[in-house]
Amino acid sequence: MILYIAEKPSLGRAIAAVLPKPHKNEDGCIRASDGSVVSWCIGHLLEQAEPDAYDERYKSWQLAHLPIIPDNWKLEAKPKTRKQLAVLRKLVKEADQLVHAGDPDREGQLLVDEVIDYLGVKGARREGVKRCLISDLNPAAVRKALQQLRDNREFMPLSVSALARSRADWLYGINMTRAYTIQGRQAGYNGVLSVGRVQTPILGLVVRRDQEIEAFRPVPYFEVLALLKTAAGELFKARWLPSEACRPWQDEEGRVLSRSLAENVVARIHNQPGSVVSASDKRKQQAAPLPYSLSSLQIDAAKRFGLNAKRVLDTCQGLYEKHKLITYPRSDCRYLPAEHFSEAAAVIGAVGFCCPGLAVAGQQADLSLRSKTWNDKRVEAHHAIIPTAKKVDPTRLSSDEQKVYELIARQYIAQFYPAWCYSDRQLDIEISGGLFRARARQTLDPGWKLLFGGVKRAVDANTDEGEQSALPDLKKGDKVQCTEGCLLEKMTQPAKSFTDATLLAAMTGIARFVKDPELRKVLKETDGLGTEATRAGIIELLFRRTFLQRDGKTIHATDTGRALINSLPELATQPDMTARWESQLNDICQRVTSYQGFMQPLTESLQQLIVQACAGVPEALRGVRAVSSQPPRRRKSSSAGSRKKKAAQGTRRRAAAS
Repeated sequence: MILYIAEKPSLGRAIAAVLPKPHKNEDGCIRASDGSVVSWCIGHLLEQAEPDAYDERYKSWQLAHLPIIPDNWKLEAKPKTRKQLAVLRKLVKEADQLVHAGDPDREGQLLVDEVIDYLGVKGARREGVKRCLISDLNPAAVRKALQQLRDNREFMPLSVSALARSRADWLYGINMTRAYTIQGRQAGYNGVLSVGRVQTPILGLVVRRDQEIEAFRPVPYFEVLALLKTAAGELFKARWLPSEACRPWQDEEGRVLSRSLAENVVARIHNQPGSVVSASDKRKQQAAPLPYSLSSLQIDAAKRFGLNAKRVLDTCQGLYEKHKLITYPRSDCRYLPAEHFSEAAAVIGAVGFCCPGLAVAGQQADLSLRSKTWNDKRVEAHHAIIPTAKKVDPTRLSSDEQKVYELIARQYIAQFYPAWCYSDRQLDIEISGGLFRARARQTLDPGWKLLFGGVKRAVDANTDEGEQSALPDLKKGDKVQCTEGCLLEKMTQPAKSFTDATLLAAMTGIARFVKDPELRKVLKETDGLGTEATRAGIIELLFRRTFLQRDGKTIHATDTGRALINSLPELATQPDMTARWESQLNDICQRVTSYQGFMQPLTESLQQLIVQACAGVPEALRGVRAVSSQPPRRRKSSSAGSRKKKAAQGTRRRAAAS
């Protein structure tokens, strides 16, 4: 018997749909007429054991017990899914061949691998496990995936990386949460202070941004514009470029802080002749943006529709599992395998049916164009999120599903549109010994930009008033006349508060916030905090734990969140450490480093952090009131109070493990 183990019931049903019929539906599995069986997990069926599973003493939170570092790690069945684990236990014993059909990422790899290991599969059967990679739940794609099974051992580095991540999170979360919760009580704070290797640096980003904005004091600065006229009567503007001699009156960003200096320039250039010292006209082009990864989709959906990350992920799951309109959504890749190119006509035809607003765009697409997204070398376990060839009546989609599907579909269609072609012109002009620069951008061919609302005329970077989309046809040596100098007084602006879009962008491009310059060099732009699948959950977790709050579209830290960050050592609140961990976890996937090479230095640094936590009371927490993330319940009796106390203890244990 062949047993297919899917990550979730929807994937299991998609696999069963292409197996020989008739089918027999049983509790927790589907039997096909050829004797094969499809069963499934329901997400993770297993979880890391609580500390007291290793030692009864750990039920009590005490500094003397820390750090808790298991010698032999234990997994426990999740209470809510024990029944499905029992189904799999029985089926695994019957099976001659196991096929791993977890989602095509490191968590999906571990999720099924750990069940196979937990159920005691060994020897030849363990070595013979096959891997099925499914990114599209449509029958043709599933059937094709079943015909291309691979050796599961090829993907063991993914599983090891996910296992290391899971254990690292447990070690760091359990120990740091207990340490700071206990120490917080000494400062009068009676809530659980949850600390995590990813959630806490993200909270740190928000706290530091809030503090930076609060501490900001605006400063006036000055710019000078020259209003110029050619011999033919053409008018345009140019901005003054301060010389090196002006450096003492500029800030570190080159802004002129002296009004008298700027006024002197205005007076000096009034009604004076000027000469073009250089002229350039560069033709450029820009290819269409690549199809979406999950994070890039979440960022765009937040900017355009105000949807938070979790809402976008949930919407994508519905489009993928329920409607089968998109491919696997938890992808960190923005490229497509070359073999998908031949499916473009069917996919774009389906888009026109499901999203009538893009029907004309699809008809005008040039399916002979092959963008850089079609690149097998850039695709690993999963590819970019794109529409499928499935057609569904658009009225069956919710408002969120219609919006997100349209974003995904438009980005895909753009791959079959020509590049946006434009011209960047620049004139450098000398007036009374000062240098002035005029710039303009003209679109020559809008190309893919037509899909995104056309092309707005580029506002000249040198002006604050009106638009400058074209410049006179001047060459070096040509003369102009400055009819007037204009003084512009501006104020420096603080950094902007985080929003869902910018916080996600910060998580995916964390190198920008890493302090260690050497680590910043190592990190790629795609390295980030968390994974595509977990980032939305991490942000929502910080809200649930009352560390973050919303003010309209902006995100701010609460008093509790700020006090926690101000109580922790800088190492725990900066992204450097966890960014390094993420980089090393990726190295495990690439077979560059080992599990032990990752875990040993982690445990050593954890011991140092615990020593530091125990060294003093976190004074920043004094006077901060713990706010429950759950609505209060009225105490009915002593037995109810006992149950409430036990529930609170369970909540603390779960918080520590996260």
